[in-house]
Amino acid sequence: MTAPRPVPYDSELEPGLAAFLDLVERIPLRGHTILANRAHFATIIPPIAEQAAGLPVEWEDRLIPGPPGAPAVAVTIVRPVRAEAAAPGVLSIHGGGQVLGTRFFGTGELIDFAVRFGTVGVAVEYRLHPEASDAGPGPRGTAGAEDCYAALEWFASHTEELGVDTERLLVSGASAGGGLSASVALMARDRGGPRLAGQLLDCPMLDDRDDTVSAAQYDGIGAWDRNNNDTAWNAILGPDRFGDTVSPYAAPARATDLSGLPPAYIAVGAAEVFRDEAVAYASGIWAAGGPAELHVWSGGYHGFAGFSPDAIVSRAALAARDSWVRRTLRLA
Repeated sequence: MTAPRPVPYDSELEPGLAAFLDLVERIPLRGHTILANRAHFATIIPPIAEQAAGLPVEWEDRLIPGPPGAPAVAVTIVRPVRAEAAAPGVLSIHGGGQVLGTRFFGTGELIDFAVRFGTVGVAVEYRLHPEASDAGPGPRGTAGAEDCYAALEWFASHTEELGVDTERLLVSGASAGGGLSASVALMARDRGGPRLAGQLLDCPMLDDRDDTVSAAQYDGIGAWDRNNNDTAWNAILGPDRFGDTVSPYAAPARATDLSGLPPAYIAVGAAEVFRDEAVAYASGIWAAGGPAELHVWSGGYHGFAGFSPDAIVSRAALAARDSWVRRTLRLA
């Protein structure tokens, strides 16, 4: 069967895509190269001191309780030097397919939000797969999500200490971090947990089945192509992948009930693997009577706004995200 023709990239984004592939995806991600990719990632994530250099923010690392029966979880708290009382709070969950990266892959956004929006942020170091795939608690593939949920519970229970408004808590992530943010929102709803003001899902990784038209269009091409995605989901779910037992906390697209969730911001490029599952997730929230704002950016590759920030479409994408954050967190 002939693969469907891919959506063309915005020409203004193509240099950034080339830079992404050269810097981030230098080693093809396959089951036997996960460790090599982790080592490479460690060389390209700047230390937080470098990320925050010259900016009016402060940070601290803490070790907090993990899920029941699981190890403690490391977090980094990022706040403005002069934080206002009852500031908005953001739980940041990093990307990397749940197989790569550290919490410092997501602290850049927390630093930016602290400077511009006055938020207090918490970045979480969740367990990676495949090592965590058989670890408890919960079904296979949910260990990372459970770590992130434990961080949310800790954050919500320490808002007074951290100077955070409990009514303005946001969970945010890109790629795998977007998928895990969706998982955390589902957990909070199902468990009667902390009330979230919103869930920011940027190019979210939601569906283990990897069987959409957009996945077929970007099989062997582009940033985080279908092969990378396939490798990651195999690591997360192992033999349970594709089966009926896959938990929506591992793959949120498996959720059959998307009602009662916090307002969602879902953004994705039109020229990437996750386009169709992101659109389907937003549609599912709408069908359940819930609030979701969906943006599909023309010609955008996976993570385009980060690597091509000066392109016209990237500036539009960042402005749309900022507008939603301001409205959701009730910022002036």
